[in-house]
Amino acid sequence: MPLFEYKAVSPSGETVRGTMEAGSEDWVISKLQDGGNIPLSTNVAGQGGFNIDTLSFKRRGMSAREVLQFTQQIATLLAAGLPLDRSLQVLLELAENQRVESAVTGIRDHVREGGSLSDALDAQHGSFSRLFINMVRAGEVGGSLDKTLDRLADYLERSKDLKDSVVSAMIYPIMLMVLAGGSLVLLLVYVIPQFAPIFAELGGDLPLITKIVLAFGSVLQNFWWGLVGLVVLAMVLFRRMLATPDKRFRWDTRVLRLRWVGDLVAKMEIARLARTLGTLLTNGVPLLAGLSIARNVMTNTVLRQALVETTELVKTGGGLAHNLATNGHFPRLALQMVSVGEETGQLDSMLLKVADTYDKEVRITIDRLLAIFTPAITLLMAVMIGTIVMSVLMAIMSINELVG
Repeated sequence: MPLFEYKAVSPSGETVRGTMEAGSEDWVISKLQDGGNIPLSTNVAGQGGFNIDTLSFKRRGMSAREVLQFTQQIATLLAAGLPLDRSLQVLLELAENQRVESAVTGIRDHVREGGSLSDALDAQHGSFSRLFINMVRAGEVGGSLDKTLDRLADYLERSKDLKDSVVSAMIYPIMLMVLAGGSLVLLLVYVIPQFAPIFAELGGDLPLITKIVLAFGSVLQNFWWGLVGLVVLAMVLFRRMLATPDKRFRWDTRVLRLRWVGDLVAKMEIARLARTLGTLLTNGVPLLAGLSIARNVMTNTVLRQALVETTELVKTGGGLAHNLATNGHFPRLALQMVSVGEETGQLDSMLLKVADTYDKEVRITIDRLLAIFTPAITLLMAVMIGTIVMSVLMAIMSINELVG
């Protein structure tokens, strides 16, 4: 039998790594779950394999939008009293494309053979995250599958709404930058070079600003491939730098210190963490295991490391809010709300309120940044275009003076 490497979270929140001889990945996952562990990744020793440490949805399976739609629909059908296999048959008839149809067919067949929905979802490697599968499993054990799926749908929808709001807010400034940049390139590459032979024929010493604009236009016209290559090289080097843990940590530290941008990043991370952890706790996942899973949704390594340290402190005793406050990276409002949740025994619901609060603050912060950024870009481009036009006018005026 092949040897499998695995990574899981124990009931106490410990990250467990090891190897196991088994006939398949499904058997390894089953054995880990039987021991009360939450599997994070499994693969044949020395090879790549199944690995979903985050909430991302891989394109080899259903897309994030399709997973959201599937979750909403099956939650509605189960709440209406339809049996699980009948609900899946209805969803199969509603499938939008071959990818969804294939996934739902596999899930339905697995359920009809006597398997649980969580195991059926687990068999669709690439479409459903470990968080999704383990929440469904908790709902099955607790006899509240319809409510669990409804919470999952709400979680996915809110996460999607936040992402969509950020993307939508960035469309206008990006279009503005592209159009303004295109205008500058058009002036420098096609318009300004038309004046160079005229200036050379008339003679005379051109103003410095005109010489600079003409030189820049010539470089852009004749060596554009070199500039493109430099941009691509810079992007590759930047990505390679971020792949190094120490450099990525230093970069994330600088990002958090940036005015406005750092505050925005921190709020987005806290909203994502609070909603994930609150959803896990609502579905019966222990706090330590929830912290170990939820930290994987954080993209900023500084905040993620702070949460790792907090998890270790929680193991030794003390409340979550108190231990979060020790590293100084989490805002006081969030800490106060978490503290109130612990005192009242409603940590899960308070974490969801924290997520709602910071989702709103993220939207407000983005609106404020765009209110400054958009006019600033417009003004900058106007100044640059005005400078180019002025350089031509100054050259013409200086030549006229010489001719006169």
